[in-house]
Amino acid sequence: MKVLRTVRCDEHPGDIRMADKRADLAGPGIGDYDELEKILPQNYSGLLTPKETQKAIFAAKGYIEENLCKALNLIPVAVPLIVDAESGVNDYLDRDGSRGPIPFHISNDNDKHPIDAEVVQAATKWKRMALKQFEMAPGEGLLTDMRAVRKDYFLDHDHSAYVDQWDWELAITEEQRNLQYLTEVVEKMWEVLKGAEAHVQELFPQLNTDKYPNLPDKLTFIHAEDILEQYPNLPRQQRETEIVKEYPAIFIYGIGWTLKDGYPHELRAADYDDWVTETISEDGRPMHGLNGDILVWNPVTRRRHELTSMGIRVNAETLKKQLELTGQLDFLRFPYHQAIINDDIPLSIGGGIGQSRTFMLLLKKAHLGEVSVTVWPKVLQDMCKKKNIHVLT
Repeated sequence: MKVLRTVRCDEHPGDIRMADKRADLAGPGIGDYDELEKILPQNYSGLLTPKETQKAIFAAKGYIEENLCKALNLIPVAVPLIVDAESGVNDYLDRDGSRGPIPFHISNDNDKHPIDAEVVQAATKWKRMALKQFEMAPGEGLLTDMRAVRKDYFLDHDHSAYVDQWDWELAITEEQRNLQYLTEVVEKMWEVLKGAEAHVQELFPQLNTDKYPNLPDKLTFIHAEDILEQYPNLPRQQRETEIVKEYPAIFIYGIGWTLKDGYPHELRAADYDDWVTETISEDGRPMHGLNGDILVWNPVTRRRHELTSMGIRVNAETLKKQLELTGQLDFLRFPYHQAIINDDIPLSIGGGIGQSRTFMLLLKKAHLGEVSVTVWPKVLQDMCKKKNIHVLT
């Protein structure tokens, strides 16, 4: 494990207004197609044909699923596409309500026994309930092949309304609710991703090219507070891009807690990851959060590239604290939240690894649409066509 020490840099030229930081907290994506056109690569040529791409996708998918199960002691399980709105298990992705699920009414039996349902946005909370359903003991867990719809995303080169993830969850003990255990799990995941990279390059040697360097062997671990310390005037996504230029694969601890500038690194929902627990850095400074993200430098798009969001989950105490901090104590009425308060479901660690995001990176692609079939606006399709980016439809 490589841990990045805090190094205070000079302020970045050009003062970025606090409003820009606030706007960057939620609503992922570039947010502007004129800006996206500048970001998408010029003179792009894919290393694989569309047919080869499909073969490589399923080779990587099989490798990751098999080896992730081995590394973390998981079993594959079925996962819902729709959930009961009253269950409280849908993922709201953040805490400001800006990214809501798609609701619909199932009239069922001429509305005598109706159900108000939602399309899932992620299986984050469902998985923890499933640990009990499948009688998982500490050290046992599950892996899902999750599909979701996120209607409020801005559709750019690495954000889609259609989301595919390996959503996984592992039952743990109270003693494992610490940064050391979180770090050990992250390192195991990284070994699987590196193994998948080697696997697809063995099958398709043209992917091993100096033009687009491979992932580093080791992750650099850094707290969100330390990144802010280095780039105090930059909004979150720009801070991430700058840090992965220097350290091309990082895990950012502590996403959700309010940092020294008055903003969290990124908004994180209050009812799954534990971002409130106090921790201590290696050099003795107080920090917060038992969660984080893996981000890498994408040599094709020359930008930050998020692969996974994960963390140790809230217990009864930290759930109450986080709901109180976010003004959402009314969530305690839901069955999912009551199960945590009453210790009816296991303590756990879990996360979601973006499948298409991972394929895009491993296969050296410029756009998510090269590895995922979904809907894209005409402006984006035309832009990609001009840039020789083959978007699937």
